[in-house]
Amino acid sequence: MIGKSPPRLEAADKASGRARYVDDLRLPGMLHAAIATSPHAHARILGYRLDAARALPGVKAIVTGADLPGARAGGIIKDEFMVARGKVRYVGEPVAAVAAVDADTARRAAELIEVNYEPLQAVLSIDQALAPGAPIVHEEFASYFKTVNGGGAGNVLFESSIVEGDVDSAFARCAVVVEGTWETQAQHHLYLETNGCIADVDAAGRITLHATCQSVHHIQQRVAEELAEPMARVRVVATRVGGAFGGKHASNIHSIAAWLARAARRPVKLVLSRLQDFELQRSRHPARIWMKTGAAADGTLLARDVRITTDGGAYADESPPVLAFALLMSRGPYRIPNARAHGQAVYTNKLRAGSFRGFGNPQATFAGESQIDELAAKLGVDALELRIKNAMRPGDTAFGGQPVPSCIVRQCLERVRDAQRAAPPSPPRPGTRRGVGFAAMSHVSGLMGTAAHLQLRTDGSVALATGCVDIGQGSDTVMTQICAELLRLPLERVSYAPQDSDSSPYNWKTAGSRSTYMTGRAVAVATAELRDKMLHHAGEMLECAVQDLELRPGGQIGVKGVPKSLSFRDIAMRSLFQAGGPLAANHGFVFDGPRFDPKRAAIHQLAFANLGVYTYGAHCVEVDVDEATGAVQVRRAWCAHDVGRAINPVSCEGQIQGGFVQGLGYALTEAMKWNDEGWLVTATLADYKIPGVLDCPPEIHALVLEDPDPTHPVGAKGVGEPSLVGAAPAIANAICSATGARPRTLPMTPERVLAALDQRR
Repeated sequence: MIGKSPPRLEAADKASGRARYVDDLRLPGMLHAAIATSPHAHARILGYRLDAARALPGVKAIVTGADLPGARAGGIIKDEFMVARGKVRYVGEPVAAVAAVDADTARRAAELIEVNYEPLQAVLSIDQALAPGAPIVHEEFASYFKTVNGGGAGNVLFESSIVEGDVDSAFARCAVVVEGTWETQAQHHLYLETNGCIADVDAAGRITLHATCQSVHHIQQRVAEELAEPMARVRVVATRVGGAFGGKHASNIHSIAAWLARAARRPVKLVLSRLQDFELQRSRHPARIWMKTGAAADGTLLARDVRITTDGGAYADESPPVLAFALLMSRGPYRIPNARAHGQAVYTNKLRAGSFRGFGNPQATFAGESQIDELAAKLGVDALELRIKNAMRPGDTAFGGQPVPSCIVRQCLERVRDAQRAAPPSPPRPGTRRGVGFAAMSHVSGLMGTAAHLQLRTDGSVALATGCVDIGQGSDTVMTQICAELLRLPLERVSYAPQDSDSSPYNWKTAGSRSTYMTGRAVAVATAELRDKMLHHAGEMLECAVQDLELRPGGQIGVKGVPKSLSFRDIAMRSLFQAGGPLAANHGFVFDGPRFDPKRAAIHQLAFANLGVYTYGAHCVEVDVDEATGAVQVRRAWCAHDVGRAINPVSCEGQIQGGFVQGLGYALTEAMKWNDEGWLVTATLADYKIPGVLDCPPEIHALVLEDPDPTHPVGAKGVGEPSLVGAAPAIANAICSATGARPRTLPMTPERVLAALDQRR
């Protein structure tokens, strides 16, 4: 099954409309919830008037911050209540919620809730947050519980740094040095399905949540924490997920719905409108990146210095690890012996920024890969050849000192170069200039913990369970393929259980391009354990040594060279009714790769215990630039990515193409914007532009390369995020190739491209 692309397990249900998403679910007696949100970016809450809302017929429960216990929740920093308590910190922050007999009544009741505010001066940018005497977004920051300390003074919520070598002396030896500043924007995840859930409470008070999410265990922990309940009294069941991209790893709406259901003793559905999802969930981190890179006269990279500041919004969420990962990726996939990266994440009075496909890497790589082209121009050499000359090799170390046994970034660069050169000529459109741009990138596949469980059923089929939620990337099918391959079973004889916190083995979450490597590895090891147990039974049944046995296609075990065989069913029946007991296998682990090397790198507050399994890729794009209007159109793209081993090649190609298109939006059109009062002014699809069919290049060539990872039983790596990472810098380099103008701010709108052209002139 590995290396083939069978239809996805859920494909028929999705294509036929039978797949059930959270808004498709109905429970008897179900109420509907609505949220009242803050009209202020920064204000104290002085009181509530709820009489009008309570008097509305059909209203069954209302919650405000005054009803909450004292504990705050959060990931790295516990700084947030499920609804605002005492103070609001961004426009759109929930201040109250209502459950009523229907959605219209709930909305009307939410509108009738009156909150008395004392407006405060807002902080709406990185510069404002860091200015002397700036208003403090979190006055009680010092008292917050933190799993990793690293916050600074004022509005700085986290600081981190990595240093390798002697950067200052290395710059003194450089023949050529370039430096500059880049700005990136807030981007919305814009999944097809907005965030939502249904909460129910049984007679004993136990909560069950049906949720569109990236991890049932993560949501279970968050809800238990916010409602001050033991995790044993919270159950989370994943529905089908209509996209996530990092935006559904956690949400306060689950706890709000659960609180209302507990108060009303009836099921409560809470599904956000598109406008609400824009205003109160999360975005990609806006960032400012200053970078300086130096090289010897022959083009050998000698030094890089980086300072990254990210806008974390009103709450920390995943800002510390996003910042830390941006620093780790800022050296790029190159041999740079002397590198220094320092970063700060700051609070502002805007929507929280959180995890998003790429996780800080797109911001760092946009600057880093743009600067490689600038350095090549100053050296008078070809930018692609400069990349190849300095590219990492197998056995090199990543930034932080971890050894990298598998590394084919050079091959990725050569593959896109050769593919672009071999493509039929495509002249530019009339009135435009054609440019070609390249970018290389790295990412990781291994982090945090996961597990898998297998059970041999009576008929010889196998039941597989993991906590890995399929958010649209096809992981259900990939896990089943790995299991079926190692047992030589047809795919239809392996069942895959939906995720349920009561029964699914633990998985941190579907994020970080980790599912195929981490959960796939757990599946492979557990499958091998189950296979060994079956071989042991077969050896006793056939009265031979285990090493003389072999698995045969279709669920059979036989003696090598002898036609006779036993079926998995025969073995299951013996284990269940004669000897040994039911056959099952489990495997769980926390990422166990090489750790950061303190002898090689000085690291301060990285926010990761460990991560690794580096993967690499390269992009080449052709763009046409209209010098009269500044409009940019990507004509063709070639995206080469190392997937380790392609479990499902079509899914790999889909991830590469989809990631590139999302990166195209990040590069050219998508931006969340706030006005001077902190209101989001791009909160609908009329104002927030994502790439449509006509905006996408007619050719996106997904080039799947395989360099099996030695630590994975079948060699797999992740590919979910890297294809987004390289899109913006490749397009920026192509614009510069066409016009000589260097865009430094995302998105590269026609107005900004024209401004860059004017600056060049």
